[in-house]
Amino acid sequence: MNVLITGGSGLVGTRLTEILIARGFTVSHLTREVNDKTVGGKPIKKYLWDIENGIIDKKALLEADYLVHLAGAGIADENWSEERKKEIIDSRTHSIQLIVNTLNNLSHRIISFVSASGIGYYGADTGNEHIAEQHIAGKDFVADCCIQWEASADKIQALGIRTVKLRTGIVLSEKGGALPRIIQPVRWGIGAALGTGKQWQSWIHLDDLCEMYIKSLTDNQMLGAYNAVAPNPVSNHDLTKISAQVLKRPFWMPNVPAFALKLVFGEMANVVLGGNYVLNQRIIQETDFDYKFVEIKKALEDLLK
Repeated sequence: MNVLITGGSGLVGTRLTEILIARGFTVSHLTREVNDKTVGGKPIKKYLWDIENGIIDKKALLEADYLVHLAGAGIADENWSEERKKEIIDSRTHSIQLIVNTLNNLSHRIISFVSASGIGYYGADTGNEHIAEQHIAGKDFVADCCIQWEASADKIQALGIRTVKLRTGIVLSEKGGALPRIIQPVRWGIGAALGTGKQWQSWIHLDDLCEMYIKSLTDNQMLGAYNAVAPNPVSNHDLTKISAQVLKRPFWMPNVPAFALKLVFGEMANVVLGGNYVLNQRIIQETDFDYKFVEIKKALEDLLK
């Protein structure tokens, strides 16, 4: 079975590709640059697409059985100018629209589609409220981004393809994402909580997230939005403190004040100053998905060993 991935060279896409190939799947990527690449000694087919100019290699979709959408500009890579905000949203929605337009005119065999989304759907900061999938959407930029992202994914569902949207929390990996940024000051012995440090961090180990993608692709009972988070959120303070314990580094610095983060990052500071206590309700109650990492310390020990 062939899995076609957009954004396959990113943090999640790279690891997902490795696991899929190890399981015997064929994997192909939609990419802006076609070059030869192998994973586990097996080649990855790469097909060209140009979202801005509406170009896509139809062969990629004709050969696919499953489709995974991970493509999108990094939400925390640059400060949020109005131009950058538009780029963040467009990179997620225009790419799906190109696929929808192409599938409308193809006799494809795709049976399921899984799209990334984010727990930012509920807003950058929902305080101590426990959030399940039926919770209303937020009203800030991060929420608007996720709302439009998911609305675009629903257009695939409208084509008769079973669609799952994974509202993903903080993805923990030593190779990218939030964790290296968190642990770098810790390694230097100057690790500190951000803002009050009380904001909730709903996290998931990268390998568990990839397994959730595979489960979503292959389990015909899964449909709609699921919170892709581990069962036990932690505070920003505890996440930083436990990282220091695992790395055997001191944890004594005062919290980084909120105003300092806002001076540096502007509106984007809301991503780290806000928090969400997100429940993985549907995954637990409606599926037999088996987490490998449910406690933050074990996840960090695995990643930072």
